[in-house]
Amino acid sequence: MNLKPLGDRIIVKQDEAEETTASGLYLASGSKEKPTTGIVLAVGEGKLNDNGDYLPMPVKVGDRVVYGKYGGTEIETEGEKVMILRADDIYAIQE
Repeated sequence: MNLKPLGDRIIVKQDEAEETTASGLYLASGSKEKPTTGIVLAVGEGKLNDNGDYLPMPVKVGDRVVYGKYGGTEIETEGEKVMILRADDIYAIQE
């Protein structure tokens, strides 16, 4: 990937949208829920504190994360859709 996130930003590859419901019904393309989970592809250096030191990032490359539904910016790079999020938009790390 040719993107490097700046500051406290994180690049996440979104999971694919669900194709069927829990009962097995197929969803129309317009009614698919936007995924709010994905894999971290790149992490910025962190946010600067008042002393000019970087605060550690809460996630690392390879972590599976849950993020806010309306947070971040979706872009396409090298034919792949990714999300650029702030560290504050990440709610949890899935283990």
